[in-house]
Amino acid sequence: MRAIFIRHGESTGNAGVPCTDLATIELTERGHEQARAVAASWTEAPALIVTSPYTRTRQTAAPTIARFPGVPVEVWPIEEFTYLQPARWNGTRSAERMPHLERYWREADPDYCDGEGAESFGTLLRRCEAALTRLAAMPPLSLVYVFGHGQFIQAARAIVADVDLDARAKMLGFWRKGEPPAIGNAQRIGFHWEAGRWACAPPLAA
Repeated sequence: MRAIFIRHGESTGNAGVPCTDLATIELTERGHEQARAVAASWTEAPALIVTSPYTRTRQTAAPTIARFPGVPVEVWPIEEFTYLQPARWNGTRSAERMPHLERYWREADPDYCDGEGAESFGTLLRRCEAALTRLAAMPPLSLVYVFGHGQFIQAARAIVADVDLDARAKMLGFWRKGEPPAIGNAQRIGFHWEAGRWACAPPLAA
């Protein structure tokens, strides 16, 4: 089977607007344009459309859902990786969070949890593995469009491409200060399941 993961379009959070609820961040107008472009780009109808429960992914998926009205839609627990405790950090700007981010990624402890409402890197990997297992159980010729989040998709790719690395090694290569996100807004990452294993598909056109 084949799965194409799509990161949500540009959100107000990506545009630098502080937020107080990660789940309800919405797309910018540019993000809506990206979502429409994604929907127009498909050359094949999927067997299933999956979204995370977060607003920005559902908004990104909406034009694709409208284009394929007969395709079932499911909401899976593939929401973004929240590694900072929301009660402490929501509503802050990236410059305020940066010292804590640097320390978090430098120490690279996959079992560390920052507090209530956050999850460890190890938990993120387990969520990704659960989603990949669920996709692998689909019929062999299935095509699934999965609308998700940058770091979740990045973790899924690490599981598939860096299968020989342990959780800490995956974490050490996950984030670099000053570098752009590993998965851009509206970027598509393909995977295929064959002969009992996942592999990364060839790069998809923007």
